[in-house]
Amino acid sequence: MANNSSSPLLRIEKLKKHFINKPSLLGRALLKQKDTVLKAVDGVDLDIFSGETIGLVGESGCGKTTLGRTVVKLYKPTSGKIYFKAVDINELTAEKTKEFRKSVQIIFQNPYSSLNPRKTVRDILSAPLILRGINNEVEREEIIKSLLERVGLLARHINSYPHQFSGGQRQRIGIARALALQPEFIVADEPVSALDVSVQAQIINLLEELQEEYNLTYLFIAHDLSVIHYVSNRVAVMYLGKIVEISETLELFNNSLHPYTKALLSAIPRVDRRKRQNRIILEGIVPTPVNIPSGCRFKTRCFMKKGKICDETEPELIDMGNGHKVACHLYV
Repeated sequence: MANNSSSPLLRIEKLKKHFINKPSLLGRALLKQKDTVLKAVDGVDLDIFSGETIGLVGESGCGKTTLGRTVVKLYKPTSGKIYFKAVDINELTAEKTKEFRKSVQIIFQNPYSSLNPRKTVRDILSAPLILRGINNEVEREEIIKSLLERVGLLARHINSYPHQFSGGQRQRIGIARALALQPEFIVADEPVSALDVSVQAQIINLLEELQEEYNLTYLFIAHDLSVIHYVSNRVAVMYLGKIVEISETLELFNNSLHPYTKALLSAIPRVDRRKRQNRIILEGIVPTPVNIPSGCRFKTRCFMKKGKICDETEPELIDMGNGHKVACHLYV
């Protein structure tokens, strides 16, 4: 259960993560190509409270995964602050960073590439336990077997290799690896998108059980809004590196404000044919993180454009009440 009355477990302030794309020597010499800047995350503010699941949605390439990886210190931010328990994680010493990594973990999207194919399950799960200071081999093996059983695998799987498992089973190993460090906060980066629908439900239910059991906090990244609706307490919508709307889940699904959110929600598959007719088809030029338009970054596709202000001024995220925030000139 989220505790929004207290200070956030994790606070993100004006976070940016930009990547420099360098042309080849040939391109630089003959074609006079110059470095380009890919603004994957371009000014994100977000509070995440203990015990909650906050869903992060948006189209592919909007910066969701980059944000998640920056939060767990896999990427160094270009600018901005990330506070975990009110401590700036970018100011941590090497020793404090080790402690931080025990508290914050990530479950990767692709279970087929996130596990070392040359390592057994014993090896994969031993690494975080050794980091935790569990050097006794017998004790470590007992914990590994217990973790495997907790995520729905058998203790005898301890000597198996990743290629001997299905996608769903591999993702369970990835979850066990994250749990081995006894974290408080987990970034779940599209943890079910590579799995069959029937297996997706099993993994989602497992993550919810583990959250209840260990009081975990999730940043749950996904593009499937049906999954987000099921797992999240709050939802943040991301477009071209920025959050354009954030609200409690039911409020967002029932009363979305930003045109982009409305378009995303209209794309959810419907059984009722009458509801299918209301789907919003976005038209216009799709900008890239290398060439973000001035003013509102959604203006080239917006079907509710207000006018000149959208071309000239980037909207700020404003609170519409009850924590429902939106970045759109329609509500100024």
